[in-house]
Amino acid sequence: MAPAVFKTVGRACAVVGSIPASSVMNINERLSGIPQVERILADPEIEAYFALVSRALATTTVARALSAERTRALSDESYVADEKVCRAAALAALKVLDRKRQRRILNGTGIVLNTNLGRAPVSSLAWEGAREAVTGYAPVELDLETGKRGRRGALCHELAATLAGAEAALVVNNNAAAVLLALSALCQGKEVIVARGEQVQIGGGFRVPDILELAGARFVEVGTTNIVDADDYRKACGPGTACALVVHTSNFALRGFTAKPTPAELVAALPASVPVIVDQGSGCTTERIPGETPVRAYLEAGCALVCFSGDKLLGGPQSGIIAGKAELIARLARHPLYRAFRPGKAIYALLERALVERLNGGEGPAGAAMGLPLEELKKLARKIRGKLPKGIGTVVDTKAAAGGGTGPDEVFDSVGLELDPPSSASALQAALRRAPVPLVALVRDGKVIVDMSTLIHEDANLVAETLAWGLDHSASLRVKAERIVDAGLAEAATADDSR
Repeated sequence: MAPAVFKTVGRACAVVGSIPASSVMNINERLSGIPQVERILADPEIEAYFALVSRALATTTVARALSAERTRALSDESYVADEKVCRAAALAALKVLDRKRQRRILNGTGIVLNTNLGRAPVSSLAWEGAREAVTGYAPVELDLETGKRGRRGALCHELAATLAGAEAALVVNNNAAAVLLALSALCQGKEVIVARGEQVQIGGGFRVPDILELAGARFVEVGTTNIVDADDYRKACGPGTACALVVHTSNFALRGFTAKPTPAELVAALPASVPVIVDQGSGCTTERIPGETPVRAYLEAGCALVCFSGDKLLGGPQSGIIAGKAELIARLARHPLYRAFRPGKAIYALLERALVERLNGGEGPAGAAMGLPLEELKKLARKIRGKLPKGIGTVVDTKAAAGGGTGPDEVFDSVGLELDPPSSASALQAALRRAPVPLVALVRDGKVIVDMSTLIHEDANLVAETLAWGLDHSASLRVKAERIVDAGLAEAATADDSR
């Protein structure tokens, strides 16, 4: 259909709607290079992402990339969309999406229980042992002996209680859930005594006062930031006191003029009707780590309940464990919140095997890392360095840490590979994160440090390949940046000459 022609005073022009025909043609020309979504999806390199992020999400991502190109062409009269550019934009968007996927990465930070990297890696033995139960059916709530409905994850609770030296134990989703369940079941509408120096915030906004409020408990503060004694707790007890809560400070430590009662002193100072509940956090059981009190030590001192993580020192999957007096554990198991906090078969299956390993004398990842001989770490560092270009890396002494809130200011000796970045430390760090098998490292004094204590069980060839990939791509970024700068200088010089 031909465009309508409207006569105006003085002259006539052809329009479509209110847009001049010449502009319409210009817009169509600028948009003509944008292909259909299905055409981009048919590209083999694009199609490869279907197995990684799903065809549905890949379609949405490609459509958004093409829409952005369309918007650019409409807003910029000098920009003409090009199919190659559209394909590259779609591919870049899919690569960003793929980097959000849960995948294997290499931990070169020297922080063993790195929360950002999933804390404890589950052992291969535990994974293989749990595989059939996870990929098939499992007796999660079936008593195979009687054929009747049984307690969910029954053996897991018994193993946890045995390791902790407790009358009973209960497994939940994580330690935050363990603390909230204990306070909700035992302290709702009552008072909870907490030392001022233990009113902490852990991680992304987990604040002890907020948790107490959520549990419906009233907060009673005792002592000062650095000093609290057993008498402070005793004086705070009243008819409405439900318990005293001891909180692991996790991500900080008080040093200098400080004092607090031992678990046994605190229990002795309180009436028998006021139990002591401990947020132990790290799950220290058999390890000897400065700044950490083992779960069993709290229970032997008379504490009623101890809450701790299963995915830190214990070396299991993300989970929380509450260990202590059988009567209190039974009350927690009957509370409505427990149904919301209880894990599924995958967690039970993996945690069972991790607990069996520990009970049979195995070590968690942090404890094992602390005991690594330095010469073994140096050997690994030299092996990796030998596969890189000469002069690019230096074997150095470093300090590693357990992480995950364990011994918050405690470190242990380790060995690292110090890399002199071809562009900048941040550029190399970013390139390593984008490698086919990403590697996360640290930056110190303008150098990238790759710690061996968290790479000791990795393939040295794979680590070297990843480092080489990162160094190569980081160098490419430097060359590209230099070209841009040179082009800018040349353009400026040409402009000066023309004046």
